[in-house]
Formats: sequence, structure tokens, C-alpha cells
Amino acid sequence: MTLAQALGELAALEDPKMRAANEKRGDDHGINLSRMRALAKRIKTDQSLAQELWRTGDTAARLLAILISKPRDFTADELDAMLRETRPPKVNDWFVNYLAKKTPLAEELRLRWFDDADPTVAAAAWSLTSVRVAKTPDGLDLDHLLDLIERDMKDAPSRLQWSMNETLAQIGIHHPALRPRALEIGDRLQVLADYPTPPGCTSPFAPLWIGEMVRRLEG
Repeated sequence: MTLAQALGELAALEDPKMRAANEKRGDDHGINLSRMRALAKRIKTDQSLAQELWRTGDTAARLLAILISKPRDFTADELDAMLRETRPPKVNDWFVNYLAKKTPLAEELRLRWFDDADPTVAAAAWSLTSVRVAKTPDGLDLDHLLDLIERDMKDAPSRLQWSMNETLAQIGIHHPALRPRALEIGDRLQVLADYPTPPGCTSPFAPLWIGEMVRRLEG
């Protein structure tokens, strides 16, 4: 599929009502994501087209680009530059989960991004840290991570705050010796304590999140 054809397919999926709903969440596109995934499935993996779509700067095009990309085919510098352009929430979410977490360069990027002054970049590093906390914690200083969370999470920008909170929860869930401290930090800081949570879903408030996931793991 050519770039022009792909953009034409995206334009055909545009829905004004969907755009209005998405724009309330900061995402400037009007496409049902299930339909976008179906389009990506038809295109299959196409790294060249993905790079062309990304260069357009259009939110819908970038979401499609992520879906048809090969994470391992990007260099660290390419992924760094892309992350710094992921301002719409859904583009950022998909970039972190479908590219940054899937690339073999994830640990290199985590270290590169961790102390970045851009909160969007630092947030990606904390998201990658959450994965390591849960799956490959060897070599991580978990106590130091809790020190940083305790010091900085309360006043962090929302995207960074969310990622730090995720790391806090993962420490509490997967590391019983540190669970009491993680719960105490969450209780004291009250970050996301009032976050609206639909029935049947787990609250992102760390003490509730930790309690629910530990119950499932041990139940």
C-alpha cells in the first residue's frame, strides 16, 4: 500500500462524532480504533510505509504507523526522536507499549530517558522501569526507586505521575518485602485516590491496585 492509499483509507474511516469524543481526551483524530486495527491487519508489517506515515505528523497516521511497525527495525536515536513528538495521549500510549517496550533497545532507552528534563520522556522511562520491576528486577535499586517516588510523584506532571505510580504499584505487587513501604507511600501521597474507576475495574490508586493484584496472585 502506498502512502497516498493509506491516507485515503484513514480519511474514509473519519467520523465527526468520534473526533469530538476523542478530542475531549486530547486525541485529534476521528477514527474508531478497532477499524484502524483492522486496516493495519490488512496492510501487515510495512516499515517503510510506517516511517512515511509517521513523517506526516498526523495523529491517525502515526497511530497506524505504530501498528504496522517492526520495533526492532528502529535505532535508539529514531525512537528517541519519535517519543519526543508523542504529545497526543493515544500516540504516546501506543508508542510506549507497542514500540518502546518491544524493542531490544528497551533497557538502553530506559537508562537514556530516566533523568530527562522532558516529563513525557521521563514518563516513558518509568513505564519501562515498571516492566523491569515486574519481570526482570535484578540490578534495580528498588529502595532508591521508592525514594524517588516518595520525593517526586506527588507534584509530577500527570503523564509522569501516572508512570511513577505504576512503578510504585508494581513494586508493591511483586516484592513482598517492600510492600508495606509501597502501601505507606501510596496512602500518604494519595495520588489517584479519587480517580474515577468503572465498576469491575481495578483502581489505579496504588494501595487498592496492590491489594487487588496480590489477592489475585495469592488467591
